[in-house]
Amino acid sequence: MNRIEVENLNGYFDDAHILKDINIKIPNNSVTALIGPSGCGKSTFIRTLNRMNDLISGFRHDGAVYLDGADIYDPKIDVVDLRKRIGMVFQKPNPFPKSIFDNVAYGLKVHGITEKDIIKERVEESLKAAALWDEVKEKLDKSAMGLSGGQQQRLCIARTIAIEPEVILMDEPCSALDPISTTKIEDLIHKLKNDYTIIIVTHNMQQATRVSKHTSFFLHGEIVESNLTERMFLEPEDKRTEDYITGRFG
Repeated sequence: MNRIEVENLNGYFDDAHILKDINIKIPNNSVTALIGPSGCGKSTFIRTLNRMNDLISGFRHDGAVYLDGADIYDPKIDVVDLRKRIGMVFQKPNPFPKSIFDNVAYGLKVHGITEKDIIKERVEESLKAAALWDEVKEKLDKSAMGLSGGQQQRLCIARTIAIEPEVILMDEPCSALDPISTTKIEDLIHKLKNDYTIIIVTHNMQQATRVSKHTSFFLHGEIVESNLTERMFLEPEDKRTEDYITGRFG
């Protein structure tokens, strides 16, 4: 079953044609990696999936993006609800200048959950799911800004999953992290895929092979090739894919 289906998607910033006739199906409860050189449209693409590009002046699109069969660009779609269903983790950890507890509780309160017991329970569950609870359970009232970079990124993941999304978008979530923190995030991705559909943008070929089941290779705003990750890296069908994953460019 496919959680997301994208058909003939084009994206523009003013006169610049950034995404070109994108067609892709994202399977449910699995990890899909998006690879490709800088500036090839990967980040712009995932921001079309939760309509983050709507916030940028000059963006327009044509084509369709379906979440569980419903067009997310339908005028009747509630964009706030859409972004609850499709959460996002950014390249650099972006905790709020609040306590660890309030960071995770923030989205719950925004979406109208006010019962303290429910919030407390959901915060603990989310921190445990993000493999952070044991490290922070004694200092939930301390500022999140005092955490290490890797802990901050796991906190941002906890904040994302607290509102129980269906899809998690990850835009190079490990690029600012050290190898140990990267391993913890990758281990976390393996656990989360049982409950969420995950799309991860990564420059790291090894990371794509470690965490994803499917991979799509972007180049100049187009998808050159999509396949099972193992097959793409062992037997790429397009010469451009082979050149990129073997390091001849990018």
